[in-house]
Amino acid sequence: MGNVVVELLNTHDVSAGTDELTGVWLVQHGLADVSTVDVEPVRAFREQLRSALAGEPVTIAGGVMVLVEPAGPRLEGSGPIERALAILAGSDWARLKVCRAEDCRWAFYDASRNHSRTWCSMSDCGNRAKARAYRARQSPNAGA
Repeated sequence: MGNVVVELLNTHDVSAGTDELTGVWLVQHGLADVSTVDVEPVRAFREQLRSALAGEPVTIAGGVMVLVEPAGPRLEGSGPIERALAILAGSDWARLKVCRAEDCRWAFYDASRNHSRTWCSMSDCGNRAKARAYRARQSPNAGA
């Protein structure tokens, strides 16, 4: 599986508001040959890919064509973005997901038998979502 792609997606921690993506990170993970690479297009790609994995329609420009289909992406060109896509192309695309919690959006590999995992962590994001749903059902205004 494309663990490098999961790590790339998770360089941006939405909940903490941090971003670890640098040219050095790209070199260390085999996605670039030099650390002086412009990371802004990679950051834009990362967010577009995160959106695509969350089921949102996306268009990625800049010489890269990505078709998000059950079979996975198709790529053209070379560079960090294309290398990440090449890893994805050889992976189980359907199992790569992004947490549905809006304040998280952490990428994860869904190893569940029926491919139904929704949150990065049941003990954190899943627990919060289920607690909110429970409180909504228990509300005096529920069903009114």
